[in-house]
Amino acid sequence: MSTPAPPSVLFVCVHNAGRSQMAAAFLTHLGGDRVEVRSAGSAPADTVNPSVVAAMSEVGIDISAETPKVLTTEAVQASDVVITMGCGDACPYFPGKRYLDWQLDDPAGQGVDAVRPIRDAIEQHVRGLLAELDARPDA
Repeated sequence: MSTPAPPSVLFVCVHNAGRSQMAAAFLTHLGGDRVEVRSAGSAPADTVNPSVVAAMSEVGIDISAETPKVLTTEAVQASDVVITMGCGDACPYFPGKRYLDWQLDDPAGQGVDAVRPIRDAIEQHVRGLLAELDARPDA
């Protein structure tokens, strides 16, 4: 009997420099090998937001080596769950995928003090998602 593949989650925001990077880092940190994690942006920035890197470092997660990635059709097709965070119509839609839209403030241009509550909200969303994924009958 083969082991089922872990569920795959794709986090998408416009610049892939803040919210989606934090969400991917939290899911990777909390989910380990129980889930496959991707993140991308419809118009990726050159670098991850330094305030986001600092805020994640405060909770023991180092994302300083991450780089924003462009959203591809292949990434969406390869994912079981696609979570959007403000990318609007730029996110491709494929039937059979589970789509969630997390309404979160954009940390772009914000200092660490403003990023912390966004980070904490993302962590709570990710913990809820992980509980759902762990409860799947085929997980």
